[in-house]
Amino acid sequence: MEAASPATRLDAYLASRFPDLSRSRIAQLIAQGRVLVNGVPARKSQRPESGDAVSVEVPTAEPSALRPEPIPLNIVHEDADLLVVDKPAGMVVHPSVGHTSGTLVHALLHHVQDLSGIGGVRRPGIVHRLDRDTSGLLLVAKHDRSHRGLATALKRREVRRIYLAASWGHLREEDLLVDAPLGRSPTHRQRMAVVEQGRSARTRFHRLERWRAADLLTAELETGRTHQIRVHLLSIGHPVVGDRTYGTGAERGVSGPDRRWAAELVRQTPRQFLHAAELSFHHPVTGESLTFRSPLPADLRSVAAWARSTSGG
Repeated sequence: MEAASPATRLDAYLASRFPDLSRSRIAQLIAQGRVLVNGVPARKSQRPESGDAVSVEVPTAEPSALRPEPIPLNIVHEDADLLVVDKPAGMVVHPSVGHTSGTLVHALLHHVQDLSGIGGVRRPGIVHRLDRDTSGLLLVAKHDRSHRGLATALKRREVRRIYLAASWGHLREEDLLVDAPLGRSPTHRQRMAVVEQGRSARTRFHRLERWRAADLLTAELETGRTHQIRVHLLSIGHPVVGDRTYGTGAERGVSGPDRRWAAELVRQTPRQFLHAAELSFHHPVTGESLTFRSPLPADLRSVAAWARSTSGG
């Protein structure tokens, strides 16, 4: 293999020569002794010189320790590099404490047969997450190069993500930008909150429909923080309808003739009214511009139909 200039570290050089491998994967291969310079195991900080012989052994991706599960999935797009999945409400994305089976990852391991592996393990790469009770479109990478490209696009705000949400009360404007930093709540450690020292977070809201005591909105993420839409709406006094973490009891703030309507909306809504409805991005390998849309699922569609029909227009 042709060596880099003497100023280039080995790990940086290999990253430029092997676009399918992440820097962390290259570091792992070096640590495992699978990268040789002139037949000798290399160090990642080593600087190869002109004329050096550099060899790299990339082993076949290891099987995941997780057991594939034949869980039905709605895969709306699949190619050699990535998938777009329409996740149902109630499905957890990643295995975790209390969720050791039945997750999206378990389902993907069963349905996708050509995973080349993320970080040396034959598993899907979840590019961004959706909460368990949020439905809609989600990006999945099949290999390191795709995962790295999509993650970089997210960081650069080049992936457009638009949600449909129902929120209590009425926004003061048809279009509203909420720019408020988010972090772990200092009083409820299982929740997120607007905190002064939190990470930058921006969400653009647009009202689609005005119901009697709630709005139907689009929410476009400019950043992707945990629970961002839910916490931003709570912070301006309009929590998501059906949100049992951030919106419980919000209907009690509705007074007058709309109070009974609000109570019925709670009864009608089976889970948080939040759905990832649109996803646009450039393919990380081909550069093709892709857009996918997902209509409201049946449970939220029926809620919206009821709210619309009882709101006088």
